[in-house]
Amino acid sequence: MILVVCIVRCFVLLVSCSLSGATVNFTLSHQHSNPEAVVQEVQRRILAATSKVELKEQQSCNTGNPIDDCWQCDPNWGNNRQRLADCAIGFGQGAIGGKGGQIYLVTDSSDNDVADPKAGTLRFAAIQGDPLWIIFSTNMQIKLSHELIVSSFKTIDGRGANVYITGKGCITIQDVSNVIIHNIHVHNCVPSGSADIRLNPAQVEHKGKSDGDGISISGSRNIWVDHCAVSHCTDGLVDVTLGSTAITISNNYFSHHDKVMLLGHSDKYMPDKGMQVTIAFNHFGVQLVQRMPRCRHGYFHLVNNDYTEWQMYAIGGSADPTIISQGNRYTAPNDASSKQVTKRLDTDEGDWAGWDWRSDGDLMVNGAYFVPSGQGLNNLYTKDSGAEPKSAAMIDRLTSAAGVLGGPRDNGDHISHDGGTNSDENGSGGGVTFGSGDGMSFGSAGMDFGRGDPPPSPTTGIFLSILIFVTLEMITRNGAVLPVEVL
Repeated sequence: MILVVCIVRCFVLLVSCSLSGATVNFTLSHQHSNPEAVVQEVQRRILAATSKVELKEQQSCNTGNPIDDCWQCDPNWGNNRQRLADCAIGFGQGAIGGKGGQIYLVTDSSDNDVADPKAGTLRFAAIQGDPLWIIFSTNMQIKLSHELIVSSFKTIDGRGANVYITGKGCITIQDVSNVIIHNIHVHNCVPSGSADIRLNPAQVEHKGKSDGDGISISGSRNIWVDHCAVSHCTDGLVDVTLGSTAITISNNYFSHHDKVMLLGHSDKYMPDKGMQVTIAFNHFGVQLVQRMPRCRHGYFHLVNNDYTEWQMYAIGGSADPTIISQGNRYTAPNDASSKQVTKRLDTDEGDWAGWDWRSDGDLMVNGAYFVPSGQGLNNLYTKDSGAEPKSAAMIDRLTSAAGVLGGPRDNGDHISHDGGTNSDENGSGGGVTFGSGDGMSFGSAGMDFGRGDPPPSPTTGIFLSILIFVTLEMITRNGAVLPVEVL
């Protein structure tokens, strides 16, 4: 039994070392082995799309935006909605959402029972085990009672309607894979209290307080957020943390917020070294302050975005992230102290001088300037021939449709708000007809949840350590070894 105790103690030491990051390989299972190749492929896609426009080739519907041109030129796109799943670019290109699954029509805007959601509601559809492509019967505002849990292989597709999601918690994508969020207004999201929430048809779990993010992505992979308008939330508009990777955030309109986008959980959370995110064709607009994004550890490609306003900085980082900025337009504020695009946070220059931060083909307006470092300082970035970043002069065309298609781009134009967080936690969606009705549904209880073996939660190691220490206490209670029968 003394040998057993020694073995257990050695195991505890091994777990402790693992949690400290001393000997662990933090490669995530779905991070790309050659991120530079992904950057080059994005540029090739953009070059091909913009060349058609410049040469006035093919359909007049071409915009030069490779994502939009992939599906918008089909006049019957409404009958082939799942074509969208083939249109992502960058690290989240593999996100298929609910492709191959049935179409689910949301007809009821209510969210009255989070433990037993009603058929026909968005919450009911989002937790089903089978792949689903979720659409909406009419314009509606969905006031969430608690965070909306989205399971694996789901697409929430708001095309054809103006759909506003607001209220408590908003959209949570946690420990899942293959989720697409498309053409949705997300606004005035506030923290939710603890509650028993259904995660899938067979499981209800007690969830603690949420942060009030617009869209929270944690421990997940193959995620694509496209053509959303996100504003006025308590915490971040979009936060990506806890070992998430293979993510694209594109064609969105961000406004009216302080801390816009966090990519990376903390400086000490080493699995985020495998985080890879593409940020493309977004509009960063009215009354934004900072974090567009704020990066930690991983590899981040920012391409052809339009930065029209920031008050502190646009792009920040710590813990040695790689940041590739290509063909973006940065328009600095009039405040002379806030002209710098970049900010290294909580780090001395001697430490960040080697970080790989590159600016390639960016357009600096009104005195904006980008401080490169590492390879970016010496312009050593190896470009693939024919795949240089598209001129930032194309920004107006590439980002002209950023935000929700067919609806107001800027939530602030349609929400009564005085900045920061709305005192009315549910907000409002002016000018929208809210739909409700009897639900159409399919799927059945007992379906599998969370396919794709997502990265483990960081709480797993902590729980394991506590369990081991409790076992040790039982084994060696009062200095005596318990009989085997008791153990």
